[in-house]
Amino acid sequence: MHPARIVLVLLVVLAFTPSSFCQEKKALVTRDRVQLNLAGAETVLDAAKKKATAMGLKCNIAIVDDGGHLLSFARMDGARPVSAATALTKAISAATFRQETGTLPAKGEPDILLSLGIQNAAAASGGKITTLKGGVPIVIDGQVVGAVGVGGGTGEQDVEVAKAGIQALIDGLGEKK
Repeated sequence: MHPARIVLVLLVVLAFTPSSFCQEKKALVTRDRVQLNLAGAETVLDAAKKKATAMGLKCNIAIVDDGGHLLSFARMDGARPVSAATALTKAISAATFRQETGTLPAKGEPDILLSLGIQNAAAASGGKITTLKGGVPIVIDGQVVGAVGVGGGTGEQDVEVAKAGIQALIDGLGEKK
């Protein structure tokens, strides 16, 4: 058989070969995924409330899963009602952006002021995005499994309360942060 004809036959065979024979088998589901559960969320919540009390703060504290869905919430006695929505928004932002809330962009890039573009993004998200400090992701085994949002103190105080809750979870798992 002529070499050009062999090449042509091989091309035809390859063209009609199912792609599954030519590629590696792809994983269709994610297995062994770390997931925050209610007991973990309540551990975070209890420790965050203790920290807020020790700091003399009356806070709203929200704990969400990695998709920003509420797992646990507390409005401490005397906490401002408006901070309830803020705490949840901070938690959702931290979980879905996979980073602490605050002036965007984060991670070493120069700070920008709250701009019309960010306000439009917040409005388009149904109010689920914020640049207010106080939202902190919960990271276990290098994976964001949820987030804490705190409202009631200054931004820095809210972050301190959130991190105290997360540390209690990490301590309960016997891991180092």
